Amino acid sequence: MDYRQRMRNLREDNDLTQKEVGKIINKSQQGYSHIEDGRAELKIDDLITLCKFYKVSADYFICLSDKK
Repeated sequence: MDYRQRMRNLREDNDLTQKEVGKIINKSQQGYSHIEDGRAELKIDDLITLCKFYKVSADYFICLSDKK
């Protein structure tokens, strides 16, 4: 699993749309979709914001650990 799959799983596990999560990191639905699909890179500031939002460690988010 890579961080994009984990990113998608976290979003879906929380019953959120791409548009809703995009707003959290100040991206459009399309911009967020590009990150999930691998057409754009996730910026470190956005990673930090998403980790705080989902209450998970960065290691978990980027698949270095399976411990949230």
